Amino acid sequence: MDTIQVTDPATEKVIGEVPACGAAEVDAAVVKAQAAFEGWRWCSANERADLLHTAARLTDEHAEALVESLCREQGKPRPEQEEEVEWTANTLRYYAELARNSRGRVVPSGEPRSQLNLVLKEPYGVVGAIVPWNYPLLLLVWKLAPALAAGNTVVVKPSELTPLTTLLWVQTCFAHLPDGTVEIVTGYGNQAGEALVAHPGVRVVAMTGSVQTGQRIASVAAPMMKHLHLELGGKDAFVVGPDADIATAADALAYAALINAGQVCTSAERVYVPAARHDDLVEAVQAKVESLRLGHGLDDGTDLGPLIGEPARAKVERHVAEAVRRGARVVTGGSRPQDRNRGFFYNPTVLVDVDNDMAIMTEETFGPTIPVMAYRDVAEAIAWVNAHPTGLGATLRSTDPGLCKRFFEEVKVGTVWINDPLTDNYAGPFGGMKLTGGGRELGEEGLETFSETKHVHWDFSDARKDWWYPY
Repeated sequence: MDTIQVTDPATEKVIGEVPACGAAEVDAAVVKAQAAFEGWRWCSANERADLLHTAARLTDEHAEALVESLCREQGKPRPEQEEEVEWTANTLRYYAELARNSRGRVVPSGEPRSQLNLVLKEPYGVVGAIVPWNYPLLLLVWKLAPALAAGNTVVVKPSELTPLTTLLWVQTCFAHLPDGTVEIVTGYGNQAGEALVAHPGVRVVAMTGSVQTGQRIASVAAPMMKHLHLELGGKDAFVVGPDADIATAADALAYAALINAGQVCTSAERVYVPAARHDDLVEAVQAKVESLRLGHGLDDGTDLGPLIGEPARAKVERHVAEAVRRGARVVTGGSRPQDRNRGFFYNPTVLVDVDNDMAIMTEETFGPTIPVMAYRDVAEAIAWVNAHPTGLGATLRSTDPGLCKRFFEEVKVGTVWINDPLTDNYAGPFGGMKLTGGGRELGEEGLETFSETKHVHWDFSDARKDWWYPY
């Protein structure tokens, strides 16, 4: 079998290799998961909760190894990787407990003395989880934990760029689950991923990725009427309110735009600021950005790591170059660092004089860029936020309650952050609107998406009914 080499994006050195699986390996994994489902679905909620809690404890115990692996294959600085591992363990704990709470509900019956009506939530069967490279464990556990808690089994297809940590996590933290409950197939999307989506034994496909990939998955899955759970990225806006404090707005913006080197589906990729405050914000953001330190994720003091690979960096360079050709100006950054001969680094970049027709304001850049644009009034800013065809999230910096309420009611996105960008909540559903796919992870909604609904109408008597034939 062919193999895939995994590279450290900060050094460009090969750090491991994994099998390039295809349809045969996917079939074998799905068959194992189908067999495991027949036992796993009948485990009690308490049994499943105990097993998920054990996985969470093991995640904590192996945290250092997981963090180091993530730093080497994915590139984020250690503090961000530590947060990812902590979130991963706590998501397991959250769904372990949430799944104990309910399996459905009793609804009023037409004949309350002689009938019972139940609404039951049942697992689908095998879930295919297709996971991106930017948060290999976090975006997996947001699918894996609720899918397992609901009684499904799961076949995981990690990104070919970051499979090593996923393999390490499953092998060390899920070995106590019944064989076949969690299976992994490594490989490329057009081989292993496509085979997983097309397999008739997979009843749910859960994927985080691009709109184009989601559309391809939908077209393959549609003839089999599979349940799709898609989170397809966005082009999130960051709006500075007229009353916002500029210094803290600049700090919040730098974090929202540059965490994980801007490689976050909820990164602030469009910045709108009142015209009268534009220059002050740009000056403050420039100072903040120029203070940040690039380096390997394992090095102390690193604020920004590399981009995941050369194609990712080339895309950022194309967007910046296109914006400059069309009249934008680079305030800081806009180039590769001169002091690094290896690694896919790119200097954090602030641009002004952009407009909403430039690629850097319309396409998902997924890099360390902060394009800033001035607005005349709040209505214009909200219209610009809503004009984009995706609708994942949006941030507002303001302490004006009237503006805050207007903003969260009028913007068409799945998550609105007011003053505290990119902060998630285990109990708060995450996902988007419009082309972002409509799926929801986390919260009760994240559990419900991995269960299908059955209505039971039970009459205790088998007596003949008056309304039967003949009329």
